[in-house]
Amino acid sequence: MATKVPNLSDLIHRVASSCLLHPVGRVHGPDGGNPEGSKEEEEKQEREKVEGEGEEDFRVWEEEEEQREGVLERMREVEGLLEEVFEGVSAMKRAYVSLQEAHCPWDPEKMRVADVAVVAELRRLGRLRERFRRGGGGGGNGGRGLGPYREAVVGPYEAAVEELKREVRVKEAEVEGLKEKLRTVATVGKKGRFHPSHRRVSCSSQAAASVPTPELFNSCMSQVKQACKTFISLLLSRMRSSNWDIEAAARTIQAPSDTIPAVQSPHHAKHAIESYVLCKFFQGFENETFYIDGSLSSLLHPSQFRQDCLSQFNGIKPMDPTELLGIFPNSPFGRFCCKKYLAVFHPQMEESLFGGLEQRRAVLAGNHPRTEFYAEFLNLAKAVWLLHLVAFALDPAPSHFQASRGADYHPEYMESVVRFSGGKVAPVGDMAVGFPVSPGFKLGNGAVIKSRVYLVSRV
Repeated sequence: MATKVPNLSDLIHRVASSCLLHPVGRVHGPDGGNPEGSKEEEEKQEREKVEGEGEEDFRVWEEEEEQREGVLERMREVEGLLEEVFEGVSAMKRAYVSLQEAHCPWDPEKMRVADVAVVAELRRLGRLRERFRRGGGGGGNGGRGLGPYREAVVGPYEAAVEELKREVRVKEAEVEGLKEKLRTVATVGKKGRFHPSHRRVSCSSQAAASVPTPELFNSCMSQVKQACKTFISLLLSRMRSSNWDIEAAARTIQAPSDTIPAVQSPHHAKHAIESYVLCKFFQGFENETFYIDGSLSSLLHPSQFRQDCLSQFNGIKPMDPTELLGIFPNSPFGRFCCKKYLAVFHPQMEESLFGGLEQRRAVLAGNHPRTEFYAEFLNLAKAVWLLHLVAFALDPAPSHFQASRGADYHPEYMESVVRFSGGKVAPVGDMAVGFPVSPGFKLGNGAVIKSRVYLVSRV
């Protein structure tokens, strides 16, 4: 059947009918589809819009949560850093206390260890400071968020570190001063002898002795007498304050016999105490080390030994003995002081005088107490030690002698510690030695330093 070709009026009719039945706003959607499809598309777009807004809110929440986690993480890093700072400062304090303790008594090995510890702790605190500046432990945030904590928390510790550094510099200056004094005294050799430098000691008011002389020995003996007088006065004062019967103590020290009477006057009891102290000090004087060790240098290398003795004399003479033993507590002189203190003061005597044995325990440990009494004891010990050095520096060495109890009085070798009334000379035939007070010496040039004795009348 052949298709009927529509004419123009039929086409117009169809278009008009279609427009009336399907208005333009409802017939075609956005994509040219039907009306039902347009509605579904609108709902889909609405859902996508709501979902998009929810996803955006979730992303914002996640970002805020990440920021809060970052702040908490930084806070934990700061807390950990502060804990390390506290530990570092505490360790620094301990190391610095050890450094101070190594100064007195002077302990070179302990000083070296403490110095290394102080430097290590300072470096540790420095690393913590740099770590904080980089962002609290290397978190890579460039220190963001830590600014408010820096001045309030780390600032005081940085100030403390700077203060410790200043104190270390002060101590270093003190150490340099002590080293300067050390160079004037000596470095301890293998045998424990001092070998002073040739520099002059600034604190000395006297020139160093270039050669030992009998006059120098006589001068040292006079210093022994003066130092002994001062120490005996202090000892007697201590005895009186401890309610000692000094006359009874003198009788105990110098027990009388049938032929030799006791101390004849209470005022003479001090001579018995002086005799007891000097007897202990001069015991072993004939040996080059007071029998502290078995050295034979004076026999094997006599010339060098005499030079060493003179050098040691020049080094020790201007030094305060307390300061000297603070530097060399275990030197031969330090061991000499400990040995003589323990010989002079037995435990019961010390406990009675001082109310305890603290001083004795310190000496037994090789230390030297910083007390007035022990300081005067050291002055006497130093005087005897210097006399001993000069004796062994002389060639030939002086020979010493001691008057024995009951011996005849010989005025050319003895002098009385008691002055007779009217300045009279003691009668030779009627007097005998009650007890010796200090030894005498015969020098190489024939001169004699008289032995001091306490004379009594023969019974």
